[in-house]
Amino acid sequence: MKRLLTIAIVAFAAGMAAPGAAVAQSLPLPTPLVEEVMVKTSLLTFNDANLTGNYAVMYAKMAKPFRDKFTADTLKQAFKVFAGKHIDIIAAKPIVPTSAAKFGGNGWLMLRGYFDTSPSRLNYELDFAVSEGEWKLIAIDVKVREQSTSDAGGIGLLTHAASDFSAAGK
Repeated sequence: MKRLLTIAIVAFAAGMAAPGAAVAQSLPLPTPLVEEVMVKTSLLTFNDANLTGNYAVMYAKMAKPFRDKFTADTLKQAFKVFAGKHIDIIAAKPIVPTSAAKFGGNGWLMLRGYFDTSPSRLNYELDFAVSEGEWKLIAIDVKVREQSTSDAGGIGLLTHAASDFSAAGK
């Protein structure tokens, strides 16, 4: 089994409705090229925030419903396990979707996949909502899995990070 090297969990409280869901579902799904740009832009912004410890830019790029509910410091706390970690290698790698881009019941655009990096694999689940006239990130779940060790120590961290972040918005 693979061990979770570092984990960060979304990002958004369950059940929160996104304004503009009907608008989002009337938009066409992004082309594969646009999907790749959305994924890489979001994850490279995430990388910059983790390296600098400054989540202000990432926060500013999030959808308004997210910004209304959470703060930049909430992002920093949720992703503290990524502090100082580099994920910028993805810029040179193609995305590998694990499912086709689709709209969730809440109108959010759901992009799922990974980057085939070695010795670890970067997996992502990104949700986008139409906010201020454009697709903006509203939920992010990123995992970097080490290939050589077991999952034993990582599961507790995943649950802990998810429950801490969800509670912050209540």
